Amino acid sequence: MGIAILLLAAYGVGNLLTATLIGRHLFASDVRSEGSRNPGARNMGRVFGKKAFVLTFVCDALKGVVVVLVTRWLGYNDIVQLLALFAVMLGHIFPAAHRFKGGQGVSTFIGGMLAFNPFVVGQFVVAFLVLQPFLKSFSATGLTAMSLSPVFLYVVTYDQRQTATCVLVIALLLFAHREDFQDRFMNKDSRTS
Repeated sequence: MGIAILLLAAYGVGNLLTATLIGRHLFASDVRSEGSRNPGARNMGRVFGKKAFVLTFVCDALKGVVVVLVTRWLGYNDIVQLLALFAVMLGHIFPAAHRFKGGQGVSTFIGGMLAFNPFVVGQFVVAFLVLQPFLKSFSATGLTAMSLSPVFLYVVTYDQRQTATCVLVIALLLFAHREDFQDRFMNKDSRTS
């Protein structure tokens, strides 16, 4: 299988928005019309409860796991595995099958990174626990911890190409949360003005 076809297939897997499937079949509702209207685990939890959150999180994470493991099974190197993770996240965040309006990619990133290098996930969990008392925001702390993944990966591998590719993946994740950052800073400015 050529790399282009592999990445296109990974993007296609990302287009499977599990939140919409779970919402439709288990709750007879489209989560994209409720709450924040985001088809992701956090909004599923907000609208339908903890079980919906966990189920959506696991299913979205499995998309990342499957794509990375299949890429590895096909014999591709670490760089291609990270590019496949990027592609499945891109499909989840900007799904062509859903007018390019998808989730924010956190669950898929965590699942894919767990399959790629569990040590990195362990390190950003530790970072989360350390940063949480200072940042006092679950979302901000989580994104900050995950954004350190390239640093943790470099510490393990000393591989600049892997690290650079991981930076690309993190850049996509942060771009998907750009509105969250804008809202957070705007709310902060409004409180201090």
